[in-house]
Amino acid sequence: MIVTFRRALLALACLSLFPMQAFAWDRGEVQRFATLPAGAANPEGITVDRHGDVYVTGFNPTGAGVGQVFVLDDNGRLKRVLDVEGASSALLGLAFHPHTHELLVLDIGQARVHRVNKFSGEASVFAQAPAGSGLNALTFDRAGNVYISDSFQGIIWRTGPKGGTPVAWATSDLLRTAGFPPFGANGLDFNRGESALFVANTGNDTIVRIPVAAGAAGAPEVFTNSVNGADGLIIDRHDNLWVCANQADEIVVIDPGGKAIAKLGDFEGVRRGSPVGLLFPASLARHGDWIYVTNLSLDLRPITGQQSVDSQWTAEVTRHTISRLRARIPHVKD
Repeated sequence: MIVTFRRALLALACLSLFPMQAFAWDRGEVQRFATLPAGAANPEGITVDRHGDVYVTGFNPTGAGVGQVFVLDDNGRLKRVLDVEGASSALLGLAFHPHTHELLVLDIGQARVHRVNKFSGEASVFAQAPAGSGLNALTFDRAGNVYISDSFQGIIWRTGPKGGTPVAWATSDLLRTAGFPPFGANGLDFNRGESALFVANTGNDTIVRIPVAAGAAGAPEVFTNSVNGADGLIIDRHDNLWVCANQADEIVVIDPGGKAIAKLGDFEGVRRGSPVGLLFPASLARHGDWIYVTNLSLDLRPITGQQSVDSQWTAEVTRHTISRLRARIPHVKD
């Protein structure tokens, strides 16, 4: 017994002299970029114009009331609030068209893409999808065609640069979900060579890769798994994917081989009615050295009848925030 005890002490001494390697993510620093006005709807979509102004949509799941877009300067100060003419208040993705520079805003409540004047909020119909479509996020190819994810029907819709009636460019069970949260196809972006479109499937926790040849979609396939609530997605110039994990309160960076190379940000509580860090991060946009992230802070219980691990936290939020963090991929700590 004494010999065994002495051996255990010797083993502990050796471990202190030669410690085992420990690895951890360097999560960077999440800053509060802006606080939206009191009474503002949950912030969901985000984009940045050529001058550095940040545009954020408000999402009210009921669709009641006026759809709004909040415009912030590069210091996070509110410049104006756009009441989007004819829109429901359930607004999701938005982006500036790369050729025409028109502001396009997705209205899931009306299955519509609005063309919005970025100063007045005056709007017209850019595209109208069939009733029941869950228009969520959008991106563009180099020719200016518009690609829109449909979270309910598992479709990627496409229009030409001038809009019009969208056509189903890709359809797959991999773009639908029976999971939680109940949104399938969500954030999407092309790789640099436009040989593939990558799509986040929120309820399935997957990233789906759709091969592209001569502008046509190939058979979708699962690119990688286990991004907890994969939501907003952008791809950098090195073909790394930056993905909002809305149920893990973090940004996951994935290399072109499907490997996680960074996990950024975290939730640090609710202070004075506002989230600190990331809480249900939904969308992200890059401008210069910064990644801007919307904290959707959505309590899913009234929508789904089910609880998530963040539900009680999101119910405490009374003032919504936008976060930002440096657009860098830190080394894993060892």
